[in-house]
Amino acid sequence: MSNMFEIEKIRAQFPILEREVYGKRLIYLDSAATAQKPLCVVKKMEELLLNDNANIHRGVHLLSEEMTAKYEEAREVVRSFIGAESREEVVFTSGATMSLNLVASSYCEKFLHEGDNVVVSHIEHHSNIVPWQLATERKGAELRVIPVADNGELELGTLDALINERTKVVAVTQASNTLGTRPDLAKIIAKAHSVGAVVVVDGCQGVVHGGVDVKALDCDFYAFSGHKLYGPTGIGVLYGKRELLDKMPPYMGGGDMVDKVTFAKTTYASLPLKFEAGTSNFIGAVGLAEAIKFLQQLSAEEVEKHEKELLDYATAELQKIEGVRIYGTTADKSPIISFNVEGCDHYDIGMILDKQGVAVRTGHHCAEPVMARYGTNGVVRASIALYTNKEDIEMFIKAVKRAVSMLK
Repeated sequence: MSNMFEIEKIRAQFPILEREVYGKRLIYLDSAATAQKPLCVVKKMEELLLNDNANIHRGVHLLSEEMTAKYEEAREVVRSFIGAESREEVVFTSGATMSLNLVASSYCEKFLHEGDNVVVSHIEHHSNIVPWQLATERKGAELRVIPVADNGELELGTLDALINERTKVVAVTQASNTLGTRPDLAKIIAKAHSVGAVVVVDGCQGVVHGGVDVKALDCDFYAFSGHKLYGPTGIGVLYGKRELLDKMPPYMGGGDMVDKVTFAKTTYASLPLKFEAGTSNFIGAVGLAEAIKFLQQLSAEEVEKHEKELLDYATAELQKIEGVRIYGTTADKSPIISFNVEGCDHYDIGMILDKQGVAVRTGHHCAEPVMARYGTNGVVRASIALYTNKEDIEMFIKAVKRAVSMLK
């Protein structure tokens, strides 16, 4: 592990950061949507496609056996990275959306009943709201919502009123994709477990900024996507406690998730294959493992310090601009800044920034309830990553000032 955080050496692993956009160097501040990929990930996937590509688990030939071994090695890398107790608790999916839908469908099919309730928070991504809405509608259960304060902090004083003996699931983010808020998961998990409810954590932003130890956290399920963790798209992870996964019915039927199939009855494969129907994204899984290995070469503390310094600097500079409103101002937020400028449309600001080479995200960020809570239809979001440098932030602030001067 490196003791130094050498930003320019890190940036050299991401050639896209040298690309020009409209004649200007790209300033990429949309990593919360998808992070760029280091060379080691790109090269590993190219190597696999050129030399090792063969379907896993089913083949008896050498290529299949080698690719199967690499796929299962990737599972072990993920297991170690998130602190799971066993490889059987790590299910590869197409992304966090599928992971969350899997739990909402499979777990709720067996354990959610009419009159029960599911609790989510007001700051969730749609992927951690809609699957629970579908489940509660299907089962005749109630969806309850933990409210959010003006600063973006969840109002956890409401937990006693919201979570009771009929609560079966509490679904909450580790870090908000719009406000940056990091809820007090320990308090939420303790309350949920006190009534026998399970806790599902959306770790998409949290696993990137700060990481996770699922065993220490004691969450029951944990979901994240590879493409936000400097890995490929189309690959994600669902962690679940083994005793829960064992009790859940399969989410999808097909190849590789079965033990024996007859027209009379089908029996299912053991974990984790029971939840991995069809041809898995084996190239993506190994690519994700390579991204994790890349991160593990860096000091997590130095990365966090670097991102925090840039977040604080960007926040202070934005606040100097007249009319700026920042959404989410908790002290321990992840490196995301969502803001609007009075008298300026968020979309117009984003378009003007783009022409200056600055890539940000505008809109509701798949978090419409958050937007409604703060009385807006969208925000400008700048998200910081380990490869972001101070010059990126300086150019971003300069571009925002120019946008405001053009729009006002």
